[in-house]
Amino acid sequence: MRHFSLRLPSLRAAGAFFALAAGMALLNFALPQREPAAFLLLWAACAALRACLAGAAAYLAASAVFLSWEGTACALLQAVLLLLVFAACERFRRPVGAWRVLVAAAAQLPFVFLFPHAGYAAIALPVLAQKAVLSVFFVLASLLAEGAVRAAESAMRRRLTGAELAECALLWLLAGMGMCNAAGALVYTGVALFLLLLLTALFKNAVPVPLSAVLALPLCVGEVSLLPVALFCVYACCALLVAPYGRIASALALTLSYLAAQFFAGAFAQGVPAALFSLAACVLPAALVCALPKKWLSRLADGLLFYRERVLPRIAVNRNRRAVGERLYEVSALFREIENAFLLPEPADDGTARITQKVYATVCGACARRAGCPQEEVYPALGRLVRVGRAKGKANLIDLPADLSHRCPNVAGVLFALNKELEGDIRRLAALSAAREGRALLARQAHGVSEIMRDLALKESEEYALSESEDALAKALQEHGILSSEIFVYGEGGALTVSMTLAEDADQKRVCLAAGEALGAPLALAEKLPLSHGRACFVLRRKPRFDAAFGIAARPKQGETASGDTHSVLKIDERRFLVALSDGMGSGDAARDVSSRTLSLMESFYKTGMPSDTVLSTVNSLISYSADERFSCLDLAAVDLDDGNADIVKIGSPAGFLLTGEELKILEGQSLPMGALEAVHPATMRVTMHENDFLLFLSDGITSAFGSSADLCAYLGGLRPLNPQALAENVLSAALSRSPERKAGDDMTVLAVKLTLAA
Repeated sequence: MRHFSLRLPSLRAAGAFFALAAGMALLNFALPQREPAAFLLLWAACAALRACLAGAAAYLAASAVFLSWEGTACALLQAVLLLLVFAACERFRRPVGAWRVLVAAAAQLPFVFLFPHAGYAAIALPVLAQKAVLSVFFVLASLLAEGAVRAAESAMRRRLTGAELAECALLWLLAGMGMCNAAGALVYTGVALFLLLLLTALFKNAVPVPLSAVLALPLCVGEVSLLPVALFCVYACCALLVAPYGRIASALALTLSYLAAQFFAGAFAQGVPAALFSLAACVLPAALVCALPKKWLSRLADGLLFYRERVLPRIAVNRNRRAVGERLYEVSALFREIENAFLLPEPADDGTARITQKVYATVCGACARRAGCPQEEVYPALGRLVRVGRAKGKANLIDLPADLSHRCPNVAGVLFALNKELEGDIRRLAALSAAREGRALLARQAHGVSEIMRDLALKESEEYALSESEDALAKALQEHGILSSEIFVYGEGGALTVSMTLAEDADQKRVCLAAGEALGAPLALAEKLPLSHGRACFVLRRKPRFDAAFGIAARPKQGETASGDTHSVLKIDERRFLVALSDGMGSGDAARDVSSRTLSLMESFYKTGMPSDTVLSTVNSLISYSADERFSCLDLAAVDLDDGNADIVKIGSPAGFLLTGEELKILEGQSLPMGALEAVHPATMRVTMHENDFLLFLSDGITSAFGSSADLCAYLGGLRPLNPQALAENVLSAALSRSPERKAGDDMTVLAVKLTLAA
């Protein structure tokens, strides 16, 4: 029976025992005639803590405050009764259950018939009836105390419910009343102020304000006034106002507010001793809180984590992210296996032996002079002829080996049969090549999908850990008068995201300002998701350093209704965008179709996050499979709005330009148009754009109109553009002015991008 063990207690257990005994002693002072209110803790020790022997011993020790043998005898009988009941329950492994009320009521019989009690003159009931009423109170209060002790035992492991907090408040009220009666109101005030300052140092939010009202309840009962509640709330607010500046500032603010309250209450007019005691009731607790080691406070704050952060949703989110990450890893591995399957080595080509065997069987098998031709001489010669024919695609008389031409009487039949087989072999090799290219294309796609899935798996597998910045954000919001019940900060750098539960009508600008100050990063409202009861979830994300403006000016070829040039401005994600200009070979609808198809493919691939090499090679292969030979020139830039880095891809296109203040940089590539060859070799480069820089892409109709690169550079170098649209229109107008009769001899398109600092 571990609940009744007589083993020597450890130091921690001894401390818990003395704390229990002290609490019972205070409870015995709670009521005016020192009735045994400590029974509440005795019951809780037996029913909640399962420490029956320790509780009984502490209860008997606390009965010394009765100063009468009857009171001690009453305590002894109550303790023995509970020991017998709980020992029997443990022996038969039966919980007390619904009988607990009867057990607690039976334990009150010694109090009713044995405990010395003079009764209260203000109550018109016999003494025995008054004791019976007190017994009912003790029974009900003991059940509440059981819940309070259970809650206090698990307070560091979970968030308490409202009912549990109310049970703890009742137990604290009785213990505080006992302290006031036993040691005086000033001693209790000192203890309460110490706890209030400690709560302020731990939480640094609005939690100490309602708890200060609970701390003031014993003083309210003693003074029969609600003034202590108001005063303690004022003390809490004063301490919280300067809590961001440290414990010393909070202690000083609380001390000053307490001294001001005592001054107006006339405490300092009652003589020097009374003034010194009032001063000590505040100064000593404040000094003690300031002297506490920081690591102790940090450890206690970590233990009270459940009152600062709801970790279960975070744990659930992390669990789901891990599950999604694992599944994405599996899908990535699947596509990697698909890639490997498409890249399996092909069997060795035995076409020469196969054709040789077939020609020999077809021609020589029907020859009447076959017996006179030794196979060991004719067959190798025929094999040499087949190899030459396969290399040339067709065999002629001049290709015949001497051994074969001298011995074979049917040379014409051999050449006819061989060329017929070579035609079929050419078709077979073409089909094999197409299949090989198809497998390579599918393998590249599988590789790209595998890479995307792997990156997503890595991203989704990252756990959202607790962040110190969440506490800093909560403090910053409070300073701006904004209260948040939940704060969730995750991600780093450009991926920083903040989710908060706020009042639906919270000022968005103030929220973003406070969050930006706390986290040291400019933030903007990304989403506002309405919740119930006037609450909403505000989602903030880091604002990019730069913003971008775009300008486009275009003119189709004279006589055409549609331009063969197409352009695109695509937002890849919150921090990157893509601009592209595609020029289809020729003009009109046909050229526009191929350039539009090229851009559409590029956009779709880039949005998936597929690697650039895979995107370019895949799009090139798809365009080269087109039935007619139409190609597309391409200018493409993927720009990062955080650092201004722009990845430039040029495929068969004329020079692009970067206008940076007084300098003009030329962006040029030497590759062929996309789709012209089976393997694309784009010109790639990275440039860094700064504030007010312009990126300029031109179609070949513009560059042709200027005549030479020197004239074009001279014109652009003299420009001082202010906005991208005006720049695009000016370049187009200048190109038209240099064209015969100011008419577009080819499709003309100008795409301009300007980078500016984000507002």
